[in-house]
Amino acid sequence: MTNPSLAEEVKSDIRSLQSSLLELQSSVRLSDIRDNVEDLQTSVNGMNQRIESLRESGYAFEKSLEEKAADFVKQWGMLKGNLHTQIEREAQKLERSLRPLESQITQLAGQSGAPAALRPRVSRLRSQVESLEGKVEATAQSIRGGYDQFNSDVQKVKSHLSQLEWMLNEFSEATFDLLATEGAIMAVKAVWAKDGKERKDDPEGILYLTDQRLLFEQKEKIATKKVLFITTEKKLVQELRWEAPVALIEETKARKEGFMNKDDFIEIHFGKGAPFGSAHLHIWQSGDEWKALLKRTKAKEFDSTRAIAIDEAAAEKVKDAPTECPSCGGTINQVVLRGMDSITCEYCGAVIRL
Repeated sequence: MTNPSLAEEVKSDIRSLQSSLLELQSSVRLSDIRDNVEDLQTSVNGMNQRIESLRESGYAFEKSLEEKAADFVKQWGMLKGNLHTQIEREAQKLERSLRPLESQITQLAGQSGAPAALRPRVSRLRSQVESLEGKVEATAQSIRGGYDQFNSDVQKVKSHLSQLEWMLNEFSEATFDLLATEGAIMAVKAVWAKDGKERKDDPEGILYLTDQRLLFEQKEKIATKKVLFITTEKKLVQELRWEAPVALIEETKARKEGFMNKDDFIEIHFGKGAPFGSAHLHIWQSGDEWKALLKRTKAKEFDSTRAIAIDEAAAEKVKDAPTECPSCGGTINQVVLRGMDSITCEYCGAVIRL
C-alpha cells in the first residue's frame, strides 16, 4: 500500500527539481554575466559624453577625468573580445551538461511509479542538479575575475560622476550666484545644527563648497497647514542662510552621532571675518571625506586640476585689491574673492571698486 505522506513528499521533490531546472536553463546561459558585461560596455562608452556635459555645466576641476575615460575605452577594447568569446564557450559547455538532466527530469515528472522506487532517482538527480549549479557559479566567478578590477574602477568613476551631476543640479537651483570664475566643487544634503546639537526645527538644506566659499542654503518643505496633526499643505522654503570664505576655515572636525553612530557630522571653526565662530552640520556624506575636501580646497589644491582656466583679468583684480580704504584710510581686513567687482569699507561704508 502506498504511503500517502511519502507520495506527497516525492511529488514535492519532483516539483522542486522542475523549478531548479527552470533556473538552470537561464543560469547556464550566464545571463547575469552577459547583462553585467553589457552594462559595463554602456558605462564605458557613455562616460566621455557625461564628462563633456559636466564641463558644459561649468565643472572646472579634475582634468584627469577625460584621461580616465579615454583609458577605460582603451582597456575595454583589449578586454571585450576575449571576454565575449569566453562567455560563449563556457555557456555552450554548461548547456551541453544540462541536456541530459533536462531529459531525465522531464521523464521523471511524467512517471507514476511507486514513490519508494522513484525516490532514489529523485535524490540522484538532485545531486546532479546541485553539482551543475556549483559548476555554473564557479564558471561565473572565474569569468568575473577577469574583469572585476576593471569593473570596480569604472563603477567608482561612474558613481563620482553621478555625485557631480547631482551637485551641479543643486547649484543650478540655488538662490545665490557664483562669482566670476568661481568653481563648484561639491554639495551635500545637510542640517545646520545652529546651537551645536541637532534639533527637530533646525534648517535642512544643502551645504555647498566652491573653490572660494562655503555656503549653506536652507531648502526644505515646511508644513503650512495641519488637520488633526496631519500635514495637509506645505511650501518650499529656500534661502541662503550663511556663507564664509574658505580662506577663513581654521579647523574642521568630523564625528559620528545618532543610532549606532551611523550619522556623519562636521564641526567647522572659522577665523575673524566669518559670520560666526563655528558651524555644526549633520551631512549625508562621509565627515572624514568632507574634512579632507575642505583642507584641500583651502590649500588651493584644486587649482592645479583645472580643466577650465581662470580668467586672468578676474585674477588680476584680486591681486590689485587695495589694502586701505581710499576714503578713510582704514585697513581692509575682509577676504577679497576672485570675481568680486567691489568691496565695502567696514569703517566708513565706502564702496571700493576693484
